[in-house]
Amino acid sequence: MLLDTERPYLALGLEGSANKLGAGVIRHEIDGSSAVLSNIRHTYITPPGDGFLPRDTAAHHRQWALKVIEDAITKSGITMHDLDCICYTKGQS
Repeated sequence: MLLDTERPYLALGLEGSANKLGAGVIRHEIDGSSAVLSNIRHTYITPPGDGFLPRDTAAHHRQWALKVIEDAITKSGITMHDLDCICYTKGQS
């Protein structure tokens, strides 16, 4: 794919770690500057003293992922078709 360096790029960023799930849209300008268009998060909260179990945290992230992404896209004022790339965190294996 050839990149068009004559226009800003839009990136959807996804992050999920510990008890937090997040999605945001960043506009990267031609001059190298950037602007956060949206930054949506949802936090998994356990009952006091329970801690975070991987299975329960994963279930939370699955339940909320699409809603968090949809909210990030909507708040940014763009559509999924406007995105140039999707960025995500990746744990070590």
